[in-house]
Amino acid sequence: MTAVGKDTLGTRSTMTVGGKEYAYYSLKKAGEKFGDVSRLPFSMKVLLENMLRFEDEGFTVSEGDVKAVVDWQNNPAGPHPEIQYRPARVLLQDFTGVPCVVDLAAMRDAISKLGGDTQKINPQVPVNLVIDHSVMVDEFGHPKAFEQNVEIEYERNGERYDFLKWGSKSLDNFYAVPPGTGICHQVNLENIAQAVWTSTDESGVTVAYPDTCVGTDSHTTMINGLGVLGWGVGGIEAEAAMLGQPVSMLIPEVVGFKLTGKLNEGVTATDLVLTCTNMLRKHGVVGRFVEYYGPGLASLSLADRATLANMAPEYGATCGFFGIDDKTIDYLRLTGREEEQIALVEAYAKEQGFWLDPETTDPVFTSTLELDMSTVVPSLAGPKRPQDRVDLTEVDDVFNKDMGEVYKKTAERVQVEGKDFTVGDGDVMIAAITSCTNTSNPGVLVAAGLVAKKADELGLKPKPWVKTSLAPGSQVVTDYLEKAGLQSHLDNIGFNLVGYGCTTCIGNSGPLAEPISKAINENGLVASAVISGNRNFEGRVSPDVRANFLASPPLVVAYALKGTVVEDFTTTPIGTGKDGQDVFLKDIWPTNEEVTATMNTCVDRDMFRARYADVYKGDEHWQAINVTGSDTYQWRAGSTYVANPPYFEGMEMTPAPVSDIVEAKPLLILGDSITTDHISPAGSIKADSPAGEWLQSHQVAKADFNSYGSRRGHHEVMMRGTFANIRIRNEMVPGTEGGFSSYNGETMPVFDAAMKHKADGTPLVVVAGKEYGTGSSRDWAAKGTILLGVKAVIVESFERIHRSNLVGMGVLPLQFKDGQTRETLGLTGDDAFTITGVAELSPRQDVTVTVTRKDGSSFTFDVLCRIDTANELEYYRNGGILQYVLRKLAA
Repeated sequence: MTAVGKDTLGTRSTMTVGGKEYAYYSLKKAGEKFGDVSRLPFSMKVLLENMLRFEDEGFTVSEGDVKAVVDWQNNPAGPHPEIQYRPARVLLQDFTGVPCVVDLAAMRDAISKLGGDTQKINPQVPVNLVIDHSVMVDEFGHPKAFEQNVEIEYERNGERYDFLKWGSKSLDNFYAVPPGTGICHQVNLENIAQAVWTSTDESGVTVAYPDTCVGTDSHTTMINGLGVLGWGVGGIEAEAAMLGQPVSMLIPEVVGFKLTGKLNEGVTATDLVLTCTNMLRKHGVVGRFVEYYGPGLASLSLADRATLANMAPEYGATCGFFGIDDKTIDYLRLTGREEEQIALVEAYAKEQGFWLDPETTDPVFTSTLELDMSTVVPSLAGPKRPQDRVDLTEVDDVFNKDMGEVYKKTAERVQVEGKDFTVGDGDVMIAAITSCTNTSNPGVLVAAGLVAKKADELGLKPKPWVKTSLAPGSQVVTDYLEKAGLQSHLDNIGFNLVGYGCTTCIGNSGPLAEPISKAINENGLVASAVISGNRNFEGRVSPDVRANFLASPPLVVAYALKGTVVEDFTTTPIGTGKDGQDVFLKDIWPTNEEVTATMNTCVDRDMFRARYADVYKGDEHWQAINVTGSDTYQWRAGSTYVANPPYFEGMEMTPAPVSDIVEAKPLLILGDSITTDHISPAGSIKADSPAGEWLQSHQVAKADFNSYGSRRGHHEVMMRGTFANIRIRNEMVPGTEGGFSSYNGETMPVFDAAMKHKADGTPLVVVAGKEYGTGSSRDWAAKGTILLGVKAVIVESFERIHRSNLVGMGVLPLQFKDGQTRETLGLTGDDAFTITGVAELSPRQDVTVTVTRKDGSSFTFDVLCRIDTANELEYYRNGGILQYVLRKLAA
């Protein structure tokens, strides 16, 4: 069923496609009533349809909201009003999905205590959870790697998988895609998404409407390449959407990105997206929609478009949207969608004005920028941020200059214990074909296979210190690589299949060989990684690697053969062939014609239909999990993976009034570009960290720690892991690196300091610079913050998702004004902060911060409260979005 409004505006219509009748909400009729909508950006047309379908005389959506979207084109730069938007469905992955299901289970317990109906805690829209984040690259470089990694994955994650299967049996509208199927965004693109969604309304009529989604992974944006409006949200916001709550949002600005020309010979979609990411970051698109248009779109495949859409979090946008055209229809057919559905998509898009003509489409935008794709050159990004694009010819210069200055680069290579080789600064320790960004694109995967084929035939091998891996986002990738005869060549040079999942891109690279790790760490080497992922933040890929570069899959293969980033890749040899001759990059690089010809012979519709015929069945391991559904979850005493969280302890039907924050102490003072990886790492757990010590106290051996990401179902582990990133630098404790703070002048782990402040009854604040909360959409970056006792975060600017997550957990997000910063104000760890005006808050109002120095002197400054909407204010006053929803459902 789909909730719809009252159609008091009279825009509901019917259309017949293939002999079947569909109801829909007509944008043409809206245009007749409110004004021309033909030049609205496609993404705004999706929002307009949503307003029409859910208009209910102002209860949640009013006629004024409809008019505001139509009138957007008259003032695209804003400011714009708030609307209540309802996506058609929700997408989860397991790292963020486990805490979502934990929260739903906890809400069932809590609503029961409040006297409500537990069955109200059920998804009201379809929810697809794809288990893709847990597989690690433990085994690699041999034919049994995939099989052995699967065994290890199930052994490590048995309790989590039991819990997720309980969710699939106990929650309505909840569908779990088992491990080993693929990455959630690629499964979404290839199978789940429909471009036009349908459901049955209360009167039994089939209603057609745009396929839209939110997801608990920031790269949910990938689906915009298929004309499906989707973006990442925190788990808490996703849970509210599941439970029927609208997503409260300001009507966004929309930046148009015009593409002209076409990519030159030897240039990949990865090179294009790294170029666009760099341009868009410079332009400034945080919190905005980006929409691609222009004649250049005609030369891009659907997979190329999905690659561009995927990287929206890296350029900071809410989404990177594409309209629907012949490429969309061709892709739906290739990937096995039903012909009836394909016909509906084409008819609906043309009727509603969603059909894209690359030559003539020219919407109104807030601002625009343009790229002639013929100017794009082979590129990487790094060594620390995805927006830092580097020409292939300059990678060695960037490493030798930047990394050398930061880490005092040594000139000597060192012997690896027990091995017949040495390693040095800049050596590529990890070369991974990984991530939804690129493994969803047959063009770059086939190119990687062709590089491997040419290299294999010339007798090249990867350098012995390189950890190589191939982890596609879909089983179909294996099918077409094998059909093309390319997988055997990838195997021969070390790129054996290691799993179907995110692996190295989200930090699941697995350990380096012990002698290599020892050589790096004992000698202070600056090791590097080259991966086809989307994130290369400090401490993310591997604790042994400091310089991380993003690259196309064929370049990943080439760098594995080269083994270093300190030499010019284009003018020095990749290696030596079996004939003793030097081999250069140009000798193994395929032509565009070779790539296209191979793709045409090896990728077909039957592969997709076969692989997705029963996507929820799973392998014998999944089928062997014997779980019974139940009304409430029986929490396991002593579990170190899943526990009932404390968010609802002592909760009553009426929320306590909010009050000023008095005499708060800083827990951390941080610099710019603090990512959600810095705040809540996903990777390995150190034995001497608070989380490691807690696990050991609960009889968990170090070998069984797993990762922070896999333990997101247990708040005791995760709050101890908050701000525990090995590369974070707290300015309160200069000279330290890692998760440390100060309590009464004593340096200690952040968690320990927070608990001492909590025992004293002292509230806490976090102070930071620009772009706070960039990166993944993980809700634990906000959950951990509140559980440590942090009441407010004061920064120069927020990334979109994390700001929303903080509000959703009842943390006050505050933004410096008028060029003020922690540095200009001279804020220190000895200061105390009193924040007044909290009780009388309204959206985006100023509040006053009074700082009291250690010597008793004080001063004040105003900050902008980044509670942006009235709905967000209600969430904050309730202590968080989940408490708000729970009280509403219980009532």
